[in-house]
Amino acid sequence: MTSPVARLTATTAALSLLWYGTPAQAAPETNLAGSTATCYGGAVRSYFQTGGWGGDAGPYQASTRCRDVNVRNASEFGTEACVVFIDRTNACNYLTYLPAKSNWITIATDVRDGANFKVRFSNLRYEYEPLVAYHAF
Repeated sequence: MTSPVARLTATTAALSLLWYGTPAQAAPETNLAGSTATCYGGAVRSYFQTGGWGGDAGPYQASTRCRDVNVRNASEFGTEACVVFIDRTNACNYLTYLPAKSNWITIATDVRDGANFKVRFSNLRYEYEPLVAYHAF
């Protein structure tokens, strides 16, 4: 039979896990090759509240995990996104449209490992719904 102290410790540990949960992450696609799934498995979440035009997510640093910068729009509306390579410029590379509830879309290709960048979002519909997106790089 276990002691009351052991049961209390186990219960406290279990409740703290339920309280905090796990951080939001992008789920890797199940039908992708191993290296691609690993790229998406390291995704970062961004959130922009209702009432804005969008904004910049980051800064991030490109890694060996992915060759490209990929974004998945988890919002109820489409948006535009671009990459800004902050060590060189404050301008977008080019705008890419991300449909509502999109799959992963590449917004910059062949990005050099270690390159510093931000992902910029632009849309007029943030007044109705927040923007939630995931970035894999």
